[in-house]
Formats: sequence, structure tokens, C-alpha cells
Amino acid sequence: MPKSAMKVRRIAVLADSDTRWKWGALTAKRLVSAEPDASDIHLDGYLLRGRATPTARQLTEVGVRADSLREVTAVEFLRATAPEGESGAGASAGGESGAGADADGAKPYDVLVLALVGGGVQAMLHGLKRVWQGRERRPVVVTGYVGVVYEKLADGLLLRHGADLVLANSRQDADRFRTVYEGVGADASAVTEVALPFLGGATYQGENKPYTVVFAAQPSVPERREERAYLLDRLVRHARLHPDREVLLKLRSKPGEHTTHIEELPYQKLAQKTGLPPNLRLVHGHMGEVLDRTDLLVTVSSTAALEALHRRIPTVILTDLGVREVLGNHHFVGSGCLASWDQLDAGHRPVPDEEWMALQGVATGSPSSCGAGSHATAFDTARARVTEYLSAPGGLPPLTPYYTPATAPGYLPGILARHHLGPDGTPLPGAPAGDKEPGAVRQIVRRTARGAYRHGVQRVAPVIRRMGEL
Repeated sequence: MPKSAMKVRRIAVLADSDTRWKWGALTAKRLVSAEPDASDIHLDGYLLRGRATPTARQLTEVGVRADSLREVTAVEFLRATAPEGESGAGASAGGESGAGADADGAKPYDVLVLALVGGGVQAMLHGLKRVWQGRERRPVVVTGYVGVVYEKLADGLLLRHGADLVLANSRQDADRFRTVYEGVGADASAVTEVALPFLGGATYQGENKPYTVVFAAQPSVPERREERAYLLDRLVRHARLHPDREVLLKLRSKPGEHTTHIEELPYQKLAQKTGLPPNLRLVHGHMGEVLDRTDLLVTVSSTAALEALHRRIPTVILTDLGVREVLGNHHFVGSGCLASWDQLDAGHRPVPDEEWMALQGVATGSPSSCGAGSHATAFDTARARVTEYLSAPGGLPPLTPYYTPATAPGYLPGILARHHLGPDGTPLPGAPAGDKEPGAVRQIVRRTARGAYRHGVQRVAPVIRRMGEL
């Protein structure tokens, strides 16, 4: 079929961090096509301006390309998706203007994925409901979670309620999500089971040369300095105990960058004060590429564990700091993967529980065909629902979040105000709109403010905290 005759599916993703951009973009593509790299998909990316807005390096590392990508405020994004909005022109992540806009700035999207924290999703749902008021047709609005949901289950879910699809990455999550919604009397029909879109890669075929151990670090787990120093020390000890192995400390970001969570004590800085053995290296890069050479993945509770398990790579969830909700490793109870550094040093290799993995939506094919089987069709139901919604004769009804000024008058206004929206979803007076500021000045001010914030988080806050403990 000639390209001019193709039905191009236009999708948009609003994300607030590098990991959520990766999840949102890959999810959006799978929602409109069984072939995510199909040429009839047009993807516009929007990066919500904030503390975790990804840098160009982080976006390159994620490896997901878009037809246009630019940084916006919440108000700019709402204007760009309004039926007769003004042009939300602004600097893109790469310093260029966003492409693909209609003459009036509005985007005729089929699917819009909100890859944000819960409060951001809730604010956008109310803002979009307002700007789409009276519109005959609107995009299908989708949201969900980047990985393991181990805290704030009810809070996060209710903040996401109102989207047309609330995606659950596993059968277990889908059941939990429905239970929460039904328990408060909210419509649970939006909950749709899928799988993490970035699972995949070659199945583990046996030991590499050299045998490679990877510790997947997390920005905020654990938080305490002594616990992070302990984990680094045990990694160093393991490397010295096994000089024939390559030991990698896989980092999420470089100093000054932020991801989904704030990292007050980067391992890079802790490592500067530690003598590292020659077979221990700090690495960045795409997790999938690191896993290609991994023989043993070790972590506290990173989503990287699910990626490794899906590829049948031996995986350990550390118990050294306890099995605690605050660490997130309680999610892996029953997985068969819990172990300590002492056990690993002694040669222990865990065997994952197949039933547990099936509940989590990983390794759903046979061990010899990991990545095949049901995971290949994990988005079929969600894709069918999107198609049904887009072909609905009268279009979709207005967005109806559970939280309203009537149901949560002491909670909702504050959430909306953080994104400069009033209780009815309209922009507050004086709401920042970057496209009305001089471009160069805005860039300088934004970078300065972000740098000051990160300096405060990584340098000043820890000092104040230690002083308070004296």
C-alpha cells in the first residue's frame, strides 16, 4: 500500500522522566500496532518540565525515537491538545521546534499516553476534560505504571482513575487495581492487563567469558548513606573474592541528572572514596545491552530484575537490608530469587518460581522460547479496546476522574494547583507558559533553576539531615 494511502496513527506521550518516557513511548506504539516500528505510526513526545526532565544524554540512552520531541509546561501541553489551541511553540529537547503541529497548534491524536506520577496524571485528566469540553471526538487517554507497584497503591491508582485505559503490567496487578477501584465504588472497567513493553531480548544461553555480575543500582532504594555504602562495599568484596569475574555497577544517571526518583547519594560519589578493584567498573547505557552480557543480575528491587527474569538470566533480590516494604523487595516474596551477598559469595544461584513469574507477566513463554508465547500477545486486548473506542459512533464520553471538587475537596485543589490549574481544570492566573518567554532567557533561567535544585538535593539536603542527627 502506498504510504499516502496508509491510515497514519498519531500518538502522543507526555512524560516527566527518562524511564517514564521509555515506558510511555513503547506502550503507545504497541497500543496502535502489533508492529511497534511500523511506518504508519507518528509519535509526538512531550517532556513535562520539572526536576526530572531528562537530558539529551538520558534520552539517547533510552533509545526510543519520536517524530517530534519538546519540553513543555502543563499549560503548554493542554494548549497543544486543545481543539482550537494556540501554537505551543517552545524549545524541543534538542533545541529545535516541535514538528507535526497543525496550523492552529492542535494535534489530532488517536492515543495520548500520560506517563507521569499520579498527581501529574490527575491534573492532566482534569485539564484535558476542560479543554475538550464540547469536542465531538477526542483521543483515547491511557496511563499506567513503569514497573513494580510496591507502595502507595490506593493513592496512585485513584490519582490515575479517569483515563480510558489504566494499564496493569501483570495479572496480579490487574486484580489488585480492580479491587481498589471497586472498593471505593469507582468504575474499574478501565483496568486492562498488558505487560511491561520493554521486556524482550535474547534468552540467556549460558556463561559468558568473563563471567559477568551486574548490580543494578536504584536512585532512592535504599536511601540511607550507610546502607548504600554497605551495598557498594559488598560489591567490592565480591569482585575481590572473584578476580576472574567482571563486576559491573550499572548506574541510572550521572551526577546532576535525575530520573523518576531523587538520588541524594549517587554511587559515583561513594565510589570516589573507595578503592575499586580492577575487575569492578561503573557503567551507564541501555539496560538491555548490559543484560546481553550478564550472567548474574543483582539488585534490591529494580525493575531490571523483571527484564532479567524474562530473559532467563539468573537474578537475585538482596535480603541484606531486610525484606521491607520501603525497599520494595517484599514484592518478590515467593519469587525464589531472594538471597544475600553471603549466599552469593558462596556460590548460591536462585531458581525462580515459574508460577510467580507467570503472575508477574514475565517469562510467559517456555524456557526455550522466552519472549514468545503470551507475552507477544500481551497488548492484544488493550489494542482491541483502543480500536473500539476510536470507532465508537458518537465518540468517547468526557473524562470522569474519581476525584472531583465534590469527592476530594481537601485534596484535589492542591494537586491541580501544583500544575497551575484551578479546581475546574482551567489555568490559574499567571500560570507559566514557556512559549511566551524569550527563548534564550527561558533556557538560561530553567537550567539555572534546575541546577540549583539538584545541588540542593545532592549537596545541601544531606548535610542538613546529618546536622539534625547530631
